Amino acid sequence: MLLAALYCLLWTFQISAGHFPRACASSKNLIEKECCPPWGGDGSPCGQLSGRGSCQDILLSKAPLGPQFPFTGVDERESWPSVFYNRTCQCFGNFMGFNCGSCMFGFQGPNCTERRLLVRRNIFDLSVPEKNKFLAYLTLAKHTISPDFVIPTGTYGQMNNGSTPMFSDINIYDLFVWMHYYVSRDTLLGGSEVWRDIDFAHEAPGFLPWHRLFLLLWEQEIQKLTGDENFTIPYWDWRDAENCDICTDEYMGGRNPSNPNLLSPASFFSSWQIICSRLEEYNSRQALCNGTPEGPLLRNPGNHDKSRTPRLPSSADVEFCLSLTQYESGSMDKSANFSFRNTLEGFASPLTGIADASQSSMHNALHIYMNGTMSQVQGSANDPIFLLHHAFVDSIFEQWLRRHHPPLEVYPEANAPIGHNRESYMVPFIPLYRNGDFFISSRDLGYDYSYLQDSEPDFFQDYIKPYLEQASRIWPWLLGAAVVGSVLTAVLGGITRWLCCRRKRKQLPEEKQPLLMEKEDYDSLLYQSHL
Repeated sequence: MLLAALYCLLWTFQISAGHFPRACASSKNLIEKECCPPWGGDGSPCGQLSGRGSCQDILLSKAPLGPQFPFTGVDERESWPSVFYNRTCQCFGNFMGFNCGSCMFGFQGPNCTERRLLVRRNIFDLSVPEKNKFLAYLTLAKHTISPDFVIPTGTYGQMNNGSTPMFSDINIYDLFVWMHYYVSRDTLLGGSEVWRDIDFAHEAPGFLPWHRLFLLLWEQEIQKLTGDENFTIPYWDWRDAENCDICTDEYMGGRNPSNPNLLSPASFFSSWQIICSRLEEYNSRQALCNGTPEGPLLRNPGNHDKSRTPRLPSSADVEFCLSLTQYESGSMDKSANFSFRNTLEGFASPLTGIADASQSSMHNALHIYMNGTMSQVQGSANDPIFLLHHAFVDSIFEQWLRRHHPPLEVYPEANAPIGHNRESYMVPFIPLYRNGDFFISSRDLGYDYSYLQDSEPDFFQDYIKPYLEQASRIWPWLLGAAVVGSVLTAVLGGITRWLCCRRKRKQLPEEKQPLLMEKEDYDSLLYQSHL
């Protein structure tokens, strides 16, 4: 009853954000390649009259890419978003959004000058009303059509290079499901040919920044949709879990007693329809997912391939990940060894840090364990557990950033797989965001995690260790300086002794003899007297 009443109360709020702004989906916008909608506050493009931003050319990174994608000009996601637009709003100060109508993450107020810090909490720490409110927000998002954004139902080529727009409405929740599908789909090469070894959000350095932005935007849209400015995504701490303890009707949905692959009829999510789950069908038709419902949400936790994923991650696994000092290494893909990103993502062993294609661990382990919709990359965001899971993965990323204090230069500037260089714009977001923009502490983006706030700061880890690591990187210079210093000290010492001896050889007149003698001179005088 409470959830039904809350749902009705919230139905009046209908705001969203995501991929293609509705205001930029006309043939005129696509042909002119410009997406600079007016801000409602003053009616000018990008709010230029109010000093919020201006319409500018997009400057693309020219840094070289890795060898994983051997094509050029065959995928509309290359050099994002230049196939669709080459001019967008560039916002000033703390303003943000496709028309500069919003505030940057971590800021609020009419002029976006007020800082704020929200806290993401463990879902089991929420009160019953708080938990029910979260479930109601999910349901509301699933049933609210986005007034601001649409999804393309055809490629740019199928739109005749923009002259025949192909876009469709979509609800707020599915908008984000579609984005996760679009960023990880295969490249359509024509005929029946596809290129599968491509992903603009996984298996490379951008995995953690991309999903960090995804959660922030999802969180922001729920805040706008509901008017609840303090809403945050809860997280599920799955360390040392023996089963899916959130897979109950009170939380994210229990098991259907008559069909273990379906959710319990008592769950909110048993009636949900999923989208973007039929990748092979899209590939065979050389088509995009168009948001059409494709059946119920599937989940059968624990009945997965245990040879690939023997268990859920442990606290020791997480701690090993955090001990890895390199964010990225080698080829910067799923074969990277001793890479924090690759180990946390689950392509390298959390026991050794060595890439292992036969195993799925850490982040990947949870997806495999759910044994259903969440186990397929492109459609995994259909399951709302995706949000709770990735919130906890993001908290581990945050722990690593706080422990190692990496400068921005640690994130690869060049030679990463396509879409993953530091200055590359992240697919498929408009407004534009770079990978490197989110390689910073969550506190600088306006949010924190309750269990990280509760933990006492480790002085050695947070302050001493980073300096020792820096010192270890420059030890050859320090050693060289020490050698040079020793040589100079010896030379100066020799010169000083030579000058002293020379001065002593000169006999001073009696009236200029010192009143106090050096100890060696006094002992010498006594010795002569005895003789």
